[in-house]
Amino acid sequence: MHAMNTFKLCYFFIAFGLFSQCTTVNSTSSTLTNTQIIPTQPQSISFAGEAVPLDKHYVLERLDRELLVNNFWHSNSILVLKRAAKYFPIIERILQENGIPDDFKYLAVIESGLTHVTSPAGAEGFWQFMPQTARDYGLEVNGGIDERLHLIKSTESAAAYLTDAYAVFGNWTLAAAAYNAGVQRIKISLEKQQTNSYYDLFLNEETSRYMYRMLATKLIFESPESYGFLIPKAQTYPFPKTKLVKVSTSPIDWVAFAQSQDMSYADLREMNPWIKGYQLSNRNNTEYEIRVLVD
Repeated sequence: MHAMNTFKLCYFFIAFGLFSQCTTVNSTSSTLTNTQIIPTQPQSISFAGEAVPLDKHYVLERLDRELLVNNFWHSNSILVLKRAAKYFPIIERILQENGIPDDFKYLAVIESGLTHVTSPAGAEGFWQFMPQTARDYGLEVNGGIDERLHLIKSTESAAAYLTDAYAVFGNWTLAAAAYNAGVQRIKISLEKQQTNSYYDLFLNEETSRYMYRMLATKLIFESPESYGFLIPKAQTYPFPKTKLVKVSTSPIDWVAFAQSQDMSYADLREMNPWIKGYQLSNRNNTEYEIRVLVD
């Protein structure tokens, strides 16, 4: 999370490429003129029910920057929209069950592009947990299992982190900023600058852009057609039909287990990316629920 800020800034704008419309219109005159149609600035926007003060000139400008930046990375933008159809239903359900506003699903988008990316600092998964933070929030992280890559469990842990941050600040926007920078760093910044609003804080480059990237993502996801993205539902990625199978043997041979379920090892790892290696010693006979494909 906050330990890999520079990586996330680079990853988001290279691997995700913030959405913006870039429609080229060719003139019928002898001299071709290319016109780029840019997004209209929103009149109002909120995050998790908290109004964004667009009357502050720098707030509007920063949001506009995130809507406009990297105009030509449409292929990556389309991929994220397609992935969202696959993963958002799972994320949305868990957020709702834990009392976390639905807008936080966009946090996973700006953190990882909805891929199991690994940062140079060692953060992994959709929610980009560092190893110790993941363990603090109940995830198993070791050489054989890495539940930062478990979509359901890592989303539950992210929800727990956000709940704790909200308990400190009483504000979802500050909770989101704390997910990026850390609760203590945001607390210190609020105290030193004598304010209680994220939008009045002077922060480092990564955290100062964090909320605006999330807001821009929300705008685009809620109205992709307005930004030049027309993706038929049939072209999005469905989640495969699966079932859960419990296994607690010691050791566990993952290749043999996959074959017993009429799957390849590649299928097993694709559906359970939190599994590491070919075997798990599982000396304590821990019970794991493995997602397997069904016809």
